[in-house]
This record gives sequence, C-alpha cells and structure tokens, in this order.
Amino acid sequence: MNRSSRSTSPETGHEPTGLEQTGREAVTGRDAVTGREEVTGREGATGREERDPLFERLRAYEGRPTSNAAVGKDPVNEPMIRHWCEAMGDTNPAYSGPDAVAPPTMLQAWTMGGLSGHPDRSGAYEELSALLDEAGFTSIVATDCEQEYLRPLRPGDTITFDAVIESVSPRKTTKLGTGHFITTRMDVRAGGELAGTHRFRVLKYAPAARPPKPGSLPKPGQLPEAGAKPKRPRPVINRDNAGFWAGVAEHRLLIQRCADCATLRFPWLPGCNACGSRAWDTVDAGGEGTVYSYVVMHHPPFPAFDPPYAVALVELAEGVRMISNVVGVPYDKVRIGMPVRLEFLQVDDELELPVFRSLTAGGEA
Repeated sequence: MNRSSRSTSPETGHEPTGLEQTGREAVTGRDAVTGREEVTGREGATGREERDPLFERLRAYEGRPTSNAAVGKDPVNEPMIRHWCEAMGDTNPAYSGPDAVAPPTMLQAWTMGGLSGHPDRSGAYEELSALLDEAGFTSIVATDCEQEYLRPLRPGDTITFDAVIESVSPRKTTKLGTGHFITTRMDVRAGGELAGTHRFRVLKYAPAARPPKPGSLPKPGQLPEAGAKPKRPRPVINRDNAGFWAGVAEHRLLIQRCADCATLRFPWLPGCNACGSRAWDTVDAGGEGTVYSYVVMHHPPFPAFDPPYAVALVELAEGVRMISNVVGVPYDKVRIGMPVRLEFLQVDDELELPVFRSLTAGGEA
C-alpha cells in the first residue's frame, strides 16, 4: 500500500513549494495567496545577497529532531479504531472483524501524547515557536498536512516515531498576515518497519490589520453605548447553506435530503456523501432530539459569550446531528442522552439562532 493524502488551508491557500519541502534556497517565487512575485531566498532583486538575521536564526532549526524513537502511548487497538469510525461515519468492513486494519488516516492518532504529552520531546519546536513569538509572529494557523501510507497498521502493532523540523520558509505575506511556514515531518514505524510519513505545516504570523466592516463603526457624532456587550459572531452564509438560514428566518429547521437515494444530511453540502448526487430537496425537522455529546467551554473567553457554557452535539429524531447550545438548564447539568426540543433564540436585533431546550426538569437525566 502506497497512498498519500493532502489537505490545504482555504485561508492561506498554501501549497508546498520545493523550497519549503527541501529547505534549499531559491531566488524568487510567487505567493499562493497574493500572487505577488517576491524574493524567497537570500538573493535580492538586485542580484546582491540580502540577509534576514531572523531568518538565518530560524533556518538553524531545520533538520533538528523534535522526537527520537518515541513510543506511542497505546498500541494499535480495536476500541480506538471503532471510536474513530463512529465519529467519522466510516462503515468500511476492513476496519472491523478478526482481520481488521486501522483506517490509514489514523496514522497521526497513534502518535499523540494526550494532555500529558510525550516526556522525550527535544524542545526544539518550542524554542523555534518562542523565537517567532519574540519577533512578533504570535498567531498560528495550520495550513495543510500530507500523509503517505506504506503499510497497513493492525491491532497489536507497537508504534514508534521520529519527528524533525523539515523546513522553515522565508517570510511570506498572506491574507492572514506576514509570517513563516514551518513544516515538520514524522516517520511512523510499526515493529521497526516504516508504516507511513506525516508532514504537518503551520503558519506563524503577525495578523494583518483588517479594515472595519461597514456599519461596525459608530456614525459621525454617535458614541458607542457604554458597557455595550459585543455582538455574537455572524454565521457565514454562502450559496451552499443559504437555504438553511432562510428556513431559520421562518422558524423552520431544514434538513437536506438527497433526491436520488433519500439520504438525509446535515450540515448542508453541495452533494450527497452517500451516492454523490447533486440533486436534493429538504425536509422539516420535527424539533425533537437528544444530546449525543457535549463540551463545557471555560477557556478561551470570547467577548460575546459568558463562560462557562455548554455546547452540544444534538442528534435529531430524523437521525442527523447538529451543534448548538442547550438552554433552560445550567451548564453543569447537561447530560448525554438528555431529551431536548428545538426553539429559536433571538440573540440580538439582527440574529436569530436555532437552540435546544432541555425537557428534563433541573437537567438531571
């Protein structure tokens, strides 16, 4: 088996370049977001060598290991495979039974350190991140990852892995801001045999100044209201989900239904993930559901919200699931399996959202 998988951030539009994969110098390149041609190595536009002292320090981290012969906290095991498949909705029979293999995309999962981390990390990545923080590149966003699968992983396999800082890019300008792309490579082994490679790329950047949105500033002569609470973030409405939000405006919770195979889907998508058809209609949700899972948000705080509060994954009677808030019950009384009913919450003068009210007195299930 030799397959690969890649995902790319829509925010930066970043695709890996030869420079960023190998760490070699190049003269010029074209930024994937802005389309501007810019110097990507140390040779300037005039042909004279231009040195960036910070970049020289950053490049010194290329090739430095972050983990050496680290051991996965658990061997490949059936419960983790089952949980993964349930979360992903993957019913491939190859992932169950006596001859089961792990889904290839779980490659990184077997290396994760959990809340306690891996004690044998070298600290090189943390040093590199701190250096960028000190230079003002304090924000971070994951841009893309690439995986290559060389052999299947089976229950019982013991996982070991090595990780290295593969490359640090010269300074780049994107829509998010200016910063440096950092690529790490992890080689994952089972029983000492290379099973796959995982590359992960992030952008450490200084956020670009954003112009205020129309209507976000007070009118001339108008002062902002003292102590006014910030408004909740607006939903991103596009051509794929506009029908859903039109339904919300009419106090209807609309679920997409494939016109060919009748599979229901949520959230809204341009095509059916069961048969691939692009034809669809809608059905009205009855509004009954149960809490399938939930988290209680404590940190980080957001100006428009008052933590702690519960965010739930609600399974509707129709079988689809959606993320929303549970109201009418204290955050610490929300429980898995709690029955809830749909209602619409007027958040402010411009925004109304579907939420779910607990049907259990006091919140105890």
